[in-house]
Amino acid sequence: MARSVTLARHGETEWSRDGKHTGRTDIPLTDRGREQARTLGRVLAEQSIDMVLTSPLERARDTCHLAGYGDSAVERAELREWDYGEFEGRTTLEIREEVPGWSIWTHPVQQGETLEQVGRRVDSIVEELEGVEGNVLLFAHGHVLRALAARWCGLRPMDGRLLALSTATVSELGWERETKVVRAWNVPATPAGDD
Repeated sequence: MARSVTLARHGETEWSRDGKHTGRTDIPLTDRGREQARTLGRVLAEQSIDMVLTSPLERARDTCHLAGYGDSAVERAELREWDYGEFEGRTTLEIREEVPGWSIWTHPVQQGETLEQVGRRVDSIVEELEGVEGNVLLFAHGHVLRALAARWCGLRPMDGRLLALSTATVSELGWERETKVVRAWNVPATPAGDD
């Protein structure tokens, strides 16, 4: 089983900066997002990594490449972000004008993925990780990584709502004896010695 699983959320895009739901739309990194990705690489270089998986979407792939792991990464469709359907490209506030109290975690997504579908996708990754020896690094997206962390800990996919995750952050899943745990969460990428 994987000794540790490091989660790296992609760098900033225009839509992530503006709070827009970015699922399947292939939005590139901003200049700031590219610099964040390079900083992620300097932070991650301090770790021993045996396997790298990435979402096939451009913002995650580019973050992976700029961080220095592009040559060793294997793309996994299961790490794509949630398909937000008709809510793609819209902010939560805009959606709530039509659907009061709306949340991706509790409300249906018209023409998109259900929470259960996302849960099944991340379950397949968790199952794969259980069969890997060594340390694994994943490059992906906010909501899918939150659901994955919840499932790693044996929680419901919707419990990912309790785990806020910013762009260009590092989180770590691991073990405490035989129990899967969250060891670190939403840590900004800052190389050792930087403030």
